[in-house]
Amino acid sequence: MGPLHAGIGVGMLSALLALASATTRVASVNLCTDEMLLLLAKPDEIASVSFLSRDPRETVLWREARRFPANDGTIEQVLSEHPATILNMGGGGRSRAYLASRIGIHPIDIGLPMTLDDVVSNLRRVAAVLGDVHRADPWARRIEALRRSAPAEAEDTIWISGGGFTLAPDSLGAQWLRLAGLRQRPIVGGKASLETLLTAPPKTLVISDYRSGQMSGGVRWLSHPIVQHAASRRIVTDGRAWTCMGPFMIAEIERLRKIVK
Repeated sequence: MGPLHAGIGVGMLSALLALASATTRVASVNLCTDEMLLLLAKPDEIASVSFLSRDPRETVLWREARRFPANDGTIEQVLSEHPATILNMGGGGRSRAYLASRIGIHPIDIGLPMTLDDVVSNLRRVAAVLGDVHRADPWARRIEALRRSAPAEAEDTIWISGGGFTLAPDSLGAQWLRLAGLRQRPIVGGKASLETLLTAPPKTLVISDYRSGQMSGGVRWLSHPIVQHAASRRIVTDGRAWTCMGPFMIAEIERLRKIVK
């Protein structure tokens, strides 16, 4: 099997293309499938997206998302726009999937991406649902270009979000960081402490600004003087891209790479 269809079996691809050729009108009930649908679909192929994608605090595509009906994930709201297919990610929603199948709507669950290859595979699967797997090609090429040009050396880095939560060194987020020349440091328990940042600061501290405008203990933690002065280099990253760690990570990694050079 050639690289174009990596991660998608021949049988699955044929079934998805057959489904799309019959009719293409897709509803997404998950923020991460929202993003892929909004990037890959033509306007008349989108039945609805989840309400989260209309929130500017959650995705950079909120303006595009507001052009389409929103759903709260319930079968009642999804049905109101008469989709042929429902996209979800990461399981759950069994009753919705069961009811959809009973009335002739095809529920498709996209797996949570664990690797960069999974990100490409998921894009191609959504493109196949829409009837044209090649719509994913530009995104796949950009990811491959980042991988081929990844810096040979990587700096000691700790990525943190509110409260000090960080990334596992073998996680998808760490794989994205490595493409920018940043190596995620292993942190026991997955949470960086103020003591660690004070006594063993990384060379680079990458700080997620996810929902930075809201009042919460996690956001206040990021304002602590130790956090503010930890590391020789502090980089603020757009936290919205890190929620799904999908195609919007490409531009963010390109931006981080320019800073790290």
